[in-house]
Amino acid sequence: MAKWFHWITVALLAVAVPFGLVIEHIKEDAKMTFYMVHESAGLTLFFVALARLAWRLGNPPPPLPESIPRPLRTAAAAVHHSLYALLILQPIGGFIATNAWGFPQQGATAYLGFIDLPKFMETNEGLAGIVGTAHTIGGWAIVVLLVLHIGAVIFHQAVRRDGTLLRMV
Repeated sequence: MAKWFHWITVALLAVAVPFGLVIEHIKEDAKMTFYMVHESAGLTLFFVALARLAWRLGNPPPPLPESIPRPLRTAAAAVHHSLYALLILQPIGGFIATNAWGFPQQGATAYLGFIDLPKFMETNEGLAGIVGTAHTIGGWAIVVLLVLHIGAVIFHQAVRRDGTLLRMV
């Protein structure tokens, strides 16, 4: 089950991150579609991350091999915990920001293209700017963490050759 959660998360991130990075560069007539896809992938990531975390709490992964030095174990734990935190916090921040900008997930940006979510606040551009900035920083932090995570996979597979990759494939 952990492998399924991992690869579903990868697929959703492969949609949410690139769409989020290019939205500001998209022509206005197509922009709402990009927002809908980005926001839908992000909210789905939120649900998957919560389910994944619940699964992991009840089914902890096997310990890393003893041959992996403590600094690498600590780095792996830090990256994983940070990713879990951001996979939960990012969609919350995005949802708050879109509502604060006055664009709840309704109509053209409805969840999955057809599920209108309730608007829970009035437009508040000051709050939207702050939360939007935090959301952008969080998005870039996810990119950095993914690069570290993928780099570690390559390191373990190509340099250490310790079979770590086989834990998730």
